[in-house]
Amino acid sequence: MTAAGEAAAGGGANRQPVNDVAGSSGGDPNAAGEAAAGGGANRQPVSAGPSPVLEVRGLRKAYAERVVLADISLSVQPHDVVCLIGASGSGKSTLLRCLNLLEQIDDGVIRFEGREISDPRVDPREVRARMGMVFQAYNLFPHLSVLDNCTLAPRRVHGLARAEAEQQARELLARFGLADQAGKHPDRLSGGQQQRAALVRALCTRPRLLLLDEITAALDPELVGEVLTIVRGLAERGTTMVLATHEMGFAREVATSVCFLHGGRILEEGSPAQVLTDPREERTRQFLRRVL
Repeated sequence: MTAAGEAAAGGGANRQPVNDVAGSSGGDPNAAGEAAAGGGANRQPVSAGPSPVLEVRGLRKAYAERVVLADISLSVQPHDVVCLIGASGSGKSTLLRCLNLLEQIDDGVIRFEGREISDPRVDPREVRARMGMVFQAYNLFPHLSVLDNCTLAPRRVHGLARAEAEQQARELLARFGLADQAGKHPDRLSGGQQQRAALVRALCTRPRLLLLDEITAALDPELVGEVLTIVRGLAERGTTMVLATHEMGFAREVATSVCFLHGGRILEEGSPAQVLTDPREERTRQFLRRVL
């Protein structure tokens, strides 16, 4: 299994289920699934709370002489939805891959749930058992049915019995409109259905943090809305997320904060109203004129 495949499936050592899938849902996958039917609403950052779910300080990543991320600092509180925006090649996807330990960083510190996970001695599989990730290319296992894709990590990583894992997965698949697709292989599904299945698979592990990497980028325009509706619902129920997106309207609606990346740096960070409506930086304004 590739590292990306392990990350998508939540690979790791045997651990207990995480009880914070969607904030106020108390980790109930049914509640997370019900969120898919809900519309979005403007949400404010959560200021209270004992400590950030995720904290990044001074992160640097380079490939040989090419620096792709420089001096990245970021704090994500419980129930935050942090949207990463910027041109292609600005470092959004690389940052998400670093957070999920799919890429080793060259400098800086990443803390998740108060623990430094950028320490080379940390087992990435343990981190991924509590941090879900969905890729723009779905990364569903082609040789497994949709149901088996969704139950693999809960059974092998979190130790759920097959019957319990399948019940949980079927409930989420039904909530996301995929009940009749459970026995099919991914190549029998549309792009939108595959991306919804990838979201279900990530939620089946009950992650504390969900990372979404341009999950609508590979979809036909008419399929984008169905996936965004699900993510909007998750945001409303308090799921903590960091997502890279080109959907500015969606970011304005669901984000608690927006980070504009340029040249591997977070050039500007603030509320959706500030960054998307009244940005301070000229480079941010140039970018927004092209995409809005």
